[in-house]
Amino acid sequence: MLLTHATLATMNDGYGLIPDAALALEGDRIAWAGPMSALPAAFRALPAQDCDGRLVTPGLIDCHTHAVFAGHRAVEFELRLKGASYEDIARAGGGILSTVTATRATSEDDLLALALPRIDQLIASGATTVEVKSGYGLTVEDELKMLRVARRIGQHRPVAVRVTHLAAHAVPPEFKGDAKGYIENIALPSLRAAHAEGLIDAVDAFCETIAFSVEELRPLFTEARALGLPVKLHAEQLSDLGGAAFAAGHGALSADHLEYLSSEGITAMAAAGSVAVILPGAFYTLRESQLPPIAALRAAGVPMAVATDLNPGSSPMASLTLAMNMACTLFRLTPEEALLGTTAHAARALGLGDRGRIAPGLRADLALWEADHPAELSYRIGATALHQRIYGGRLDA
Repeated sequence: MLLTHATLATMNDGYGLIPDAALALEGDRIAWAGPMSALPAAFRALPAQDCDGRLVTPGLIDCHTHAVFAGHRAVEFELRLKGASYEDIARAGGGILSTVTATRATSEDDLLALALPRIDQLIASGATTVEVKSGYGLTVEDELKMLRVARRIGQHRPVAVRVTHLAAHAVPPEFKGDAKGYIENIALPSLRAAHAEGLIDAVDAFCETIAFSVEELRPLFTEARALGLPVKLHAEQLSDLGGAAFAAGHGALSADHLEYLSSEGITAMAAAGSVAVILPGAFYTLRESQLPPIAALRAAGVPMAVATDLNPGSSPMASLTLAMNMACTLFRLTPEEALLGTTAHAARALGLGDRGRIAPGLRADLALWEADHPAELSYRIGATALHQRIYGGRLDA
């Protein structure tokens, strides 16, 4: 098809704005993009859709979600408002472990039924690619159950799903005080089984005082790299354990959260080319006060992605445009950085070089907005209307 009279934000060299533009699609790829006045004759006969000046961006990419889970944690939200900290709740058996209990008790089909409405919300906010993690099973079979559900999402919805193994998310009660034993007996076997079954695209872990240390995670990352799987890490969210530098040393795609990231961590990430994934939803929900070092990341040339961190406890949010607004308002990203963070840089955080920008040869995953300038996506508080989505060269019904 041919899109005409569009305002293109190609995300090449910043916004890469092209007013009164045309965009030719062939199959699931972009064939040509540029000014209407320069449209090649070879594309003029394609079936055309007039965009009437609307903004067209790459399809948005949510590079950090926990979209497969059962239950909710509204009571914990109330407890935090009464003064309990995230760490207090976690150490008392709440937090991640309360979601583990609910998820273990839920069947694969029921977990899928619960996940799809969340994915629908992300799609409605312009997403065409979504990452989904495990981490609420914490047994070999329950982790595999979650990973199978994540893989099935793409069979039921027009969205690309990248699946991440996150068995090293928390230490379950049956391994209390034995994080090393948990890694050896659950995290590593589930990783090997998931890889053998073709269920995963990457490996993640939670490096924190209430989860795992760098040394406890070292065997897991070594095994992941031996299997040819890229790694990423929840790092420096609540304290500085040196997780980002550790992950960068393993060539990590990304380190995520990063409120307590040190200058050494920034230097290591810059050298490794790791993406800093900024998660304002968790910062907001937990009422944190320690800001991630945005200016230092910017100065070091570390690319910054923005994601929802959709999860039941610390970020029950399923809107990428809301995440963009929060990243700008809370962390002082520019709207251009926020859009790069949900397109080109988010693609990089997932190791995907075929999307996140508008250029010939890339996937024809696009979002058409009721807007005429890309800053509107961050300016409105999660309220910029999606006019239409194109996924793999096909218009949504």
